[in-house]
Amino acid sequence: MTLVPASEKAAFFADVEAAAKKAIWCALATNAPDGPRVRMVHPTFEGDVLWIATGTDSPKAQQMRADPRVDVQFQVAPPDFVHLMVRGNAELITDEAEKKRVWDVLDYDLSEFWSGGPGDPNYTAVRITPARVELSKMFGSMDKRIWRP
Repeated sequence: MTLVPASEKAAFFADVEAAAKKAIWCALATNAPDGPRVRMVHPTFEGDVLWIATGTDSPKAQQMRADPRVDVQFQVAPPDFVHLMVRGNAELITDEAEKKRVWDVLDYDLSEFWSGGPGDPNYTAVRITPARVELSKMFGSMDKRIWRP
């Protein structure tokens, strides 16, 4: 395991973003009153911030409002076998200008879910600020690099 020094942060997050773009599956874990919940999501990195979109009153949004601690796991299929995990805090964005900006940051067509565009009252952008990011190969057994702020 290697801790990423501050001087290598930009290069590390470039590797993280490249791995995230290759991932076929990505799961978000939230904390529900009756235990953890895991759901498939499609996040996008913007530098060292991770963005997702969700419904304003979805169970996922309700759980992140109650407890912002989340884990996100990306899995890149063979032959790469890259493993990317992000632990951090989620913030549901209410500022309309920021929601509109993030609409264009996310790398898929959000209008498939929110036909009203970035002003759709059921669309919420979620900023995940990482407290720990782990990038490795072979399910964490090789070339493990860890970044912490």
